[in-house]
Amino acid sequence: MMTWKDILAYADSGGPTPPTRVEKTEAEWRAQLTPEAFRVTRQHGTERAFSSEMCSLFTPGEYGCVCCNTLLFDANEKFESGTGWPSFTQPVAENVVAYHKDTSFGMIRIEALCSVCDAHLGHVFPDGPAPSGLRYCMNAVALEKSKDA
Repeated sequence: MMTWKDILAYADSGGPTPPTRVEKTEAEWRAQLTPEAFRVTRQHGTERAFSSEMCSLFTPGEYGCVCCNTLLFDANEKFESGTGWPSFTQPVAENVVAYHKDTSFGMIRIEALCSVCDAHLGHVFPDGPAPSGLRYCMNAVALEKSKDA
């Protein structure tokens, strides 16, 4: 199980080796994604809080990257954070999410990216529920519910 200490270490070191890589041109990403998904995932944007039904969706299933379909999160790790964005306690594997220090807006946060295609997913915070204490606060537009159990 990943901890906040692990996240900080990965943010400093670049993180674990991704399972594979997907690289496309900006034009290819634009052609594949909706304008909002492109803005969030490729330009490091943030969707408006409470703008997606995914926040209140708690049915079993899996969530993948909207850009490259890499499996990122399982619904069993999803919880109601009250923040307006889907939140998870852990990714499905340690090497599917990359971490970068984000110093925008006068604060230090840890940005979460898909390690396979570098899509901006959201941020990770140390205020989640036990046992990990992590809150992966994700943009719903960056995720696709890929499988119902």
